[in-house]
Amino acid sequence: MESPPRNYLNHRLADGVRRFGFRKWYERELLSSHAHMVLTLLCAISLMAIMEVFHDAGRDAKLLDATLFVISAVVGCRALRRYLYLLTHAELVAKQAQCGSCGTYARFEVVGENQHDGRTAVCCRQCRHQWTIGP
Repeated sequence: MESPPRNYLNHRLADGVRRFGFRKWYERELLSSHAHMVLTLLCAISLMAIMEVFHDAGRDAKLLDATLFVISAVVGCRALRRYLYLLTHAELVAKQAQCGSCGTYARFEVVGENQHDGRTAVCCRQCRHQWTIGP
């Protein structure tokens, strides 16, 4: 049974290349990673704002502020981790997207994938050379 994609925007390499092509898959990965970076920055701003209003707040408001602080921190940390993962994964795959035989970049089709180790077998459209891309 095939595992579902990570989310509806980020497809696994094999699924994304089959559906959109490598260049569009790569672009989507980068856009998604940068959206997570923006979310991280917004969480950092909210953390600073919460710290600013915490000192002047009453007892009940401080409890609410502390709760919002923890939520913003957790969301910000998860967004930062996702940003770094998506960015490094996209760059790692992009470095392997050049055909070792003819040197053509990002013009390949997926031949197969290994679900266990995450490696994807690809074939160059120009010279039919096969290699694997993976973590």
